[in-house]
Amino acid sequence: MHHLKLAPSWLRFLIILLLTMGILFRFSNLDGKVFWHDETFTLLRISGYTANEAKQQLFNNRIVSGESFAQFQGANPEKSLNDTIMSLAKQDSQHPPLYYIIARLWVEIFGNSVTAIRSLSACISLLVFPCVYWLCRELFNVPLSVPGVAIALMAISPIHLVYAQEAQEYILWLVTILLSSAFLLRAIRLEDELAEERQKPDLFAIWSLYAVTLAISLYTFILSAFVAVAHGIYVMIIAKFKFTETVRTYLLASLVGFLAFMPWITIVIGDFFQFLISADKTTQSDIIPIFPFLSMQLSRIFFDIDLSSENPLSKLIALTLLILVGYSIYFICRATNYKVWSFIITLIVVPALPIILPDLITGSIRSSTEAYLIPSYLGIQLAVAYLLATQLYNGRRSRRSFWHIIMALVIICGLISSKVSFQAETWWNKGMNYGNPQVAQIINQSNRPLLISDALGNNYGDVFSLSYLLEPKVRFLLVNNQKIPKIPDGFTDVFLLNPSKAWGKIIEKKYKFKTDIVYSDNYYSIWKFAKTRNLRRRNISPNNQLPAELSTKPTILP
Repeated sequence: MHHLKLAPSWLRFLIILLLTMGILFRFSNLDGKVFWHDETFTLLRISGYTANEAKQQLFNNRIVSGESFAQFQGANPEKSLNDTIMSLAKQDSQHPPLYYIIARLWVEIFGNSVTAIRSLSACISLLVFPCVYWLCRELFNVPLSVPGVAIALMAISPIHLVYAQEAQEYILWLVTILLSSAFLLRAIRLEDELAEERQKPDLFAIWSLYAVTLAISLYTFILSAFVAVAHGIYVMIIAKFKFTETVRTYLLASLVGFLAFMPWITIVIGDFFQFLISADKTTQSDIIPIFPFLSMQLSRIFFDIDLSSENPLSKLIALTLLILVGYSIYFICRATNYKVWSFIITLIVVPALPIILPDLITGSIRSSTEAYLIPSYLGIQLAVAYLLATQLYNGRRSRRSFWHIIMALVIICGLISSKVSFQAETWWNKGMNYGNPQVAQIINQSNRPLLISDALGNNYGDVFSLSYLLEPKVRFLLVNNQKIPKIPDGFTDVFLLNPSKAWGKIIEKKYKFKTDIVYSDNYYSIWKFAKTRNLRRRNISPNNQLPAELSTKPTILP
């Protein structure tokens, strides 16, 4: 690797340029995208209230304004930090409390706005760059070339930009994975270097820090347990499956990390297996064939535009990137020793297996599991960074020129994807609330609109998410257990959010109205009361269910 030790000046300049652009992307337009269902639950946990408490106060068959939601969307004097932790323990134990504790302290200083809470993730994402530099130094033992290329790739990676602007714990999880992995590699390297000198205090300090960062990672996201398993398999591989001193020390450090997590394990153990099956109790998701899903996610690491369309250019780019990923993994296995490639392979494969294996039986996977593959994204980016860094100035001129073109393609794809993503008002990760801008536009066009909803299913989070886009003139009539709403006079238009078939018919019968669908997508629909009985039969099937063409993409009717 001697040819990798010093990067040419043009590469150093390019790395700095891409890093600067990546930072600008992360802090631009933070409040521009939909503040969706899961993010509203983040602020609910920060507020210290449980969902049941919020439903009791809001969903009680009364007319409320959008200001009524503010009490449950951020820090408030009525609830303390302890209430934040307790609300997670009661209703969201699959989400450990570390991120929410940090977020609570953050919004107490900077406020409860969308920009404020998302800026926390953007700031945390800056820690990714020094951490990935250190991890690459420990893994590849080169000062700039591979670490620099890895920083550049992660700076403009659209998948990292998504989570750097999301009010959730996933970008913090990435930082903790990087730190714990770097401490592990550092400890193993010191074990080898100091084998004869036996400088135990230095080793003890590094292994202790590994235990601490592992515990921090577990308190950030519970699937860190599978990253720890990947670390364990890696340690066994480099020890050639012998019970060496390194293996014993690793097991002790891991045990300390898990013992530190025991207070939360006692809370989560009861529904941990249910969490693995359902992934998220409050989030509805698409079911996608597993291999198209995985190919789409691999491509999104570098290119995130129009992947689901039939655009030939986007398909060609996606295929090229998939080939690049496959060749990168092959190349690193062939060109490096087993202490390098085994770390990357275990990081890619082991944390992903618990997510993918249960879905292999049915041949489909939930679209809400993208963030759970962050360790695999990291491993893939390390492999691609190593391939590009080694090939940029290796071999004949024609070979180097080819890899310059490939790197230029990767950079252009990342920059274009990041630019389009940070300017967009919604994106694929917004899940069930992807269509909120269109829904809000429909409702805001009315002079005095009223939105009716119950608290069943995901409706609770959908109402909170919509409230961020609706104008102050909009009023909400929120009912519990699908009670018949008491609709007062004085509203020009009345809308119904995602009603069940039976509830919609009851309302129609009582008020002698007909409900006309004005918006529908895969997750929910908006219906509008119409006093006329001349219903648009072309838009609604005879049994009052959505026609097939409305179930695949958002539809707005005139």
